[in-house]
Amino acid sequence: MPAWKIAAVTAALLVAMPQYGKAQQVQKDYPNKPIRIVVPYAAGGPMDFTGRTIGQKISAVLGQNLIIDNRPGAGGAIGADYVAKSPPDGYTMLHTSSSHASIPAVSKSLPYDSIKDFAPITQVASNVGFIMAARSDLPAKSVQQLVADAKANPGKYTYGSGGVGNIMQFAAEYFNNAAGTQITHVPYKGVGQAITDLIGGRIDLVFASAPALLPHIQSGRIKALGLAGVNRWDKLPDVPTIDEAGLKGFKYMPWYGFWFPARTPKEYVTLMRNEVVKALQHPDVKLAFSEQGFVAVGSTPEEFAKLIAEEIQANTALARRLNISQ
Repeated sequence: MPAWKIAAVTAALLVAMPQYGKAQQVQKDYPNKPIRIVVPYAAGGPMDFTGRTIGQKISAVLGQNLIIDNRPGAGGAIGADYVAKSPPDGYTMLHTSSSHASIPAVSKSLPYDSIKDFAPITQVASNVGFIMAARSDLPAKSVQQLVADAKANPGKYTYGSGGVGNIMQFAAEYFNNAAGTQITHVPYKGVGQAITDLIGGRIDLVFASAPALLPHIQSGRIKALGLAGVNRWDKLPDVPTIDEAGLKGFKYMPWYGFWFPARTPKEYVTLMRNEVVKALQHPDVKLAFSEQGFVAVGSTPEEFAKLIAEEIQANTALARRLNISQ
């Protein structure tokens, strides 16, 4: 996709922002009731952690609770659709991952438009890199051993994800493409369910966020084969990056963000973005994020919109090349 088309998509993401006030009268005392943070996955995933950590700080300032509402299913599409169709009054937010830019690359029948139906608030954080984790009794003890056996036995291994179009699937398919393997996809309704089945030995692998997998790796219930980041993570210093393991240049570092429904008043978008940035600068939040493998960002709505456009472009190209669809 040429640069001018990316710019056009970015502009489309922001087209509603100057018009927010026309669709919804701004309340002088906003917020005057709790704000719902919709996480479109089952409880226990990374968005629960980031949403609650930031929400607690913002609640203290705004004087209203920010309540996590888990609405899993369809790789994140059910919760996103709920937000897209919610009133643009500043009381419903979407908190999800870069799956928001991968689902439209594989689904031809989404009940919402991932660009036109949402107002980007901010990119909250990025990840140190997905961990490639295996069931504890998997014979392969390294990325190299797994790749060698998977190439010799196409279809032998399975990986779990949070659903078709979920970033866990894209991470694994980027790996399949880079390594020349055919590891079979098993979709779930959320990260937690995929990890549970990995611990139970019902699937072989997952690519998932560091905070979701770390406790299970430390307890020995699963094992880490590689990190899809640029550098090793200090919490797992003995785990090599996948680049180090032989797949040169391979990385997958997802991001997480907040959206309002389209046509939410611009003043609310600005207020919420500013409060998120303040929360991210709090020492407690910085420490919690660092310990859990998150890197705080706090981008502007315009910067976030550009990132979304670029991700949609890259994911669409991969989906077409590998014929990933639902």
